[in-house]
Amino acid sequence: MARKVLVLGEARDGSLRNVSFEAIAAAKTVAEGGEVVGVLIGDSVSSLGNELYHYGADKVVAVEDSKLAQYTPDGYSQALMAVIEQENPEGLVFGHTSLGKDLAPKIASKLDSGLISDAIGVEEAGGNLVFTRPIYSGKAFEKKIVTDGLVFATIRPNNIAPLQKDESKSGEVAAVAAEIKDLRTIIKDVVRKATEGVDLSEAKVVVAGGRGVKSEDGFEPLKELANVLGGAVGASRGACDADYCDYSLQIGQTGKVVTPDLYIAAGISGAIQHLAGMSNSKVIVAINKDPEANIFKVADYGIVGDLFEVIPMLTEEFKKLKVNA
Repeated sequence: MARKVLVLGEARDGSLRNVSFEAIAAAKTVAEGGEVVGVLIGDSVSSLGNELYHYGADKVVAVEDSKLAQYTPDGYSQALMAVIEQENPEGLVFGHTSLGKDLAPKIASKLDSGLISDAIGVEEAGGNLVFTRPIYSGKAFEKKIVTDGLVFATIRPNNIAPLQKDESKSGEVAAVAAEIKDLRTIIKDVVRKATEGVDLSEAKVVVAGGRGVKSEDGFEPLKELANVLGGAVGASRGACDADYCDYSLQIGQTGKVVTPDLYIAAGISGAIQHLAGMSNSKVIVAINKDPEANIFKVADYGIVGDLFEVIPMLTEEFKKLKVNA
């Protein structure tokens, strides 16, 4: 059946996150030939509307208010509910990001709706929409279908490919009126600890360090390699606990879950909690002096050696490849 599906376009620092475009691709499958409506929420976000059109949105609406300049659960809930009341959709798709994980359950509760969270795939099969999601820290997968009511899902970044960008597509951004009031949380200032550059949860390449980096300075070779590859730097909990880096870089069961095309684990032993956050990466390269390290069990390629010798060698070789490309 054809459905109208709303997609939340998530903006950060004046630009849309890539997961917004992945969500549109998922919404196209959910819509089954129906209309995909991109939703922008913020202070001045209408200018981002054409990007949503470029990646497949059929319509774009925006709720703009100075009170929405920073994300707050109350403000975004009120704005999104105003859009839902106006558009009356049969489906909702969010990114499974920090914002999406906080906002989606609140909206589902307000709508008395079910919610399929952290989906890594969606397809039509046997007359049903079938969502695939990982369980047991990625050791198994389950299939979910919606038997009744709203189709509401959040999708894990970096798993559903966005549609081909078509810059010839453009359109109007319709304003939606929403009264943003009685906010229980007001953001006065935002202090960012995350490293600048590529967003860790959306990076195609991640270079991660563990206790084997030995110090804060030990992350410098990893940062250089990540920069050459256009990727992001991550860390195990052990490295974070040792104060080698900030917890914003932590990957694992109690940190971020990443699924890049390439994951380079340097000096990481491979504790099960860390594997839960990266084992679904498409290609895993492990570098460790211990040939018995657990990380080698999940790695596609293993290098037994000192990361402080191997990482600079890799960096130089990749630099040569980029020059000759």
